[in-house]
Amino acid sequence: MRALLQRVSEARVNVDGAVVGACGPGRLILVCAMPGDDGATADALAVKISKLRLFKDDASKMNLSIVQTGGSALVVSQFTLAADTSRGNRPGFSGAAKPDLAEALYLNFAHALAELGIPTETGQFGADMDVQLTNDGPVTIWLDTAS
Repeated sequence: MRALLQRVSEARVNVDGAVVGACGPGRLILVCAMPGDDGATADALAVKISKLRLFKDDASKMNLSIVQTGGSALVVSQFTLAADTSRGNRPGFSGAAKPDLAEALYLNFAHALAELGIPTETGQFGADMDVQLTNDGPVTIWLDTAS
């Protein structure tokens, strides 16, 4: 799985003008399931993200995890993280998992985060979403379970 984490002051996802998911201070997590991923992959990614120390401590060093700060998460499925730009000018997305598997793993990942004690909301799989965020830092981290 691939994930792009952004430390945020707030984030929300709108679909057709209605908010479907939001979070306060914490992380916006854009996630993409890849062929070969399974539930164990989603669970391992959730554990890794829950332990990453991207929040400031009293000395203003990135030394605290989202669990330690009581932060929340907004998880948004984004197949474009699988973009192949190696040929031509139009990205290819064949490296993303098929929609049925991708949706199941996306929901599995969000559930695993919640089970780790992180208040978690989601976007709407497959919808045309308007994602709004205030990036805190900015802090943006790329994770790929295959590497």
